[in-house]
Amino acid sequence: MGRIITIAQQKGGAGKTTVTAHLAVAWQQAGHKVALVDIDPQGSLTRWFETRTAVLNGAADMVHSRISGWRIEREAQHLARTNDLVLIDSPPHAETEARIAVRVASLVVVPVQPSPMDVWATQPTIDLGKQEKVPVLLVLNRVPARSRMTDALVSEIRKLLTPPAVDLAKTWIGNRIGYAGALLAGRAVTEVDRGSTAATEMTTLAEEILGRLG
Repeated sequence: MGRIITIAQQKGGAGKTTVTAHLAVAWQQAGHKVALVDIDPQGSLTRWFETRTAVLNGAADMVHSRISGWRIEREAQHLARTNDLVLIDSPPHAETEARIAVRVASLVVVPVQPSPMDVWATQPTIDLGKQEKVPVLLVLNRVPARSRMTDALVSEIRKLLTPPAVDLAKTWIGNRIGYAGALLAGRAVTEVDRGSTAATEMTTLAEEILGRLG
């Protein structure tokens, strides 16, 4: 049975889809069978997957499903029977869908940008994870060059932690244009520039998350 990982964050624009797509490719490159579930009404992950399928001449290298509502749990569990990893890209501000996506997961990954609004918006997802008894892993995303503000916000984020229920990934994701550029081409940074810092940090994050899953 595969593991289900939900990417969640109540604040829009936190980078959920970017993280989901890049982790999926990193794991696929490592030899894992990967399935994607897009439950965000915006459908950004679906657009990326469609672009990717076209770039690969229709030879999709992972499974994709776009659903909503009560079907989320059944679909995710169904995909977990034939895939090693199932990633759910969840919507912001959708209590019912978010709760179902968290409940079915083995781990909830929460991208957090080092900004006050992102830090404040993280608490509802943490609370949801605790209510559903699913571990939560915060991932610092779009981190700029080190500054006093970044250090102060990271200190605030650490106050939210209660390991192992709520923890912070050791790997940080930098604020790099390469992530968006790769997605526009239906690809990931680990494909378009394997030697880049972006590719290294995403591969490292993918390995760290698998290590936490056990």
